[in-house]
Amino acid sequence: MIKILIADDHPIVRQGLKQILAEESDMGEFGEAQNSQEVMDLIRKKEWDIVILDITMPGRGGLEILKEIRSERPKLPVLILSIHPEDQYAVRALKAGAAGYMTKESAPDDLIKAIRKVLKGGKYISPTLAESLALFLERDDRKSPHEKLSDREYQVMCMIAEGKKVKEIADTLALSVKTISTYRARILEKMRMRSNADLIHYAIQNKLIN
Repeated sequence: MIKILIADDHPIVRQGLKQILAEESDMGEFGEAQNSQEVMDLIRKKEWDIVILDITMPGRGGLEILKEIRSERPKLPVLILSIHPEDQYAVRALKAGAAGYMTKESAPDDLIKAIRKVLKGGKYISPTLAESLALFLERDDRKSPHEKLSDREYQVMCMIAEGKKVKEIADTLALSVKTISTYRARILEKMRMRSNADLIHYAIQNKLIN
């Protein structure tokens, strides 16, 4: 049986994924993790065939967990399943070593196809994402301001651009308000901006948020 570790902080999402995957005759052994620590504990305790990882996890974000998984289990494929649109995080996820990137709006059939492709050693990307990657590779070395941010800074920037308050971001990421404020200051400095309004305008203009 294919052994699948599902990492998502929402129990209803984990149950939904298990129901979809359990309909496949060769997919029946599942593990569940709701935060970064549980993900790494389960990876160290047991051999898995694939990890389905949400990009927005409490504490360390999905991209940080992905890098740690790649460091400890370089051959273990990780499929990112996220609420965020592809153009927001997909390129970063693939650069960090993800075997594929899907949004949670994807059809169940696409999820099954993605898992099977990844298990054969392939990468799963949608046609839209393939186009984005092509454009990314064609670009020269001059980076856009948001590409200078670390993965965590980028995550915080997107949340600020979505209109979330510092305390709300801190609660979501299980970090202190002081830490988020420090990230915000760093983001503004790196992007040479003065206010949240500047970040929101930039994010909309560059289609980083819906």
